[in-house]
Amino acid sequence: MTVAAEMAVCLRLPTRVLYQGKARKLFAVAENGAFGMLPNHIDFVTSLVPSVLILTLEHGSEQIFGIDEGILVKKGDQVDIAIRRGVLGKDLDSLQDSVRRNFIEVDEDERVARSALSRLEAGMVRRFADLQRPKP
Repeated sequence: MTVAAEMAVCLRLPTRVLYQGKARKLFAVAENGAFGMLPNHIDFVTSLVPSVLILTLEHGSEQIFGIDEGILVKKGDQVDIAIRRGVLGKDLDSLQDSVRRNFIEVDEDERVARSALSRLEAGMVRRFADLQRPKP
């Protein structure tokens, strides 16, 4: 058994890769609580909750991410994380502002899209109802 000094981490959004690189340590929050992970941690899968994800990089600096719900899969020295939404922050203060700004924008876009979809569905139902009415 080889002892790894670092993990290969890939943090993916639905449309792009938010982070890909090596890390010596990872901190995240799952449904059953917060946890830390080192390179030789046992393999596992867990679901993540909206929280802060912290990676300690090869040279000791930290990358801080604000994340939405997602899935973390650790196998060997590879850690794959798939999340719905996420932002990179310089520090916790700027991260809070970024999360608020980006996530609220997306929530507003989703609300507008749902409203448009509801109008479209209502229009289709009216048209089907019109088709079923007997013609004079």
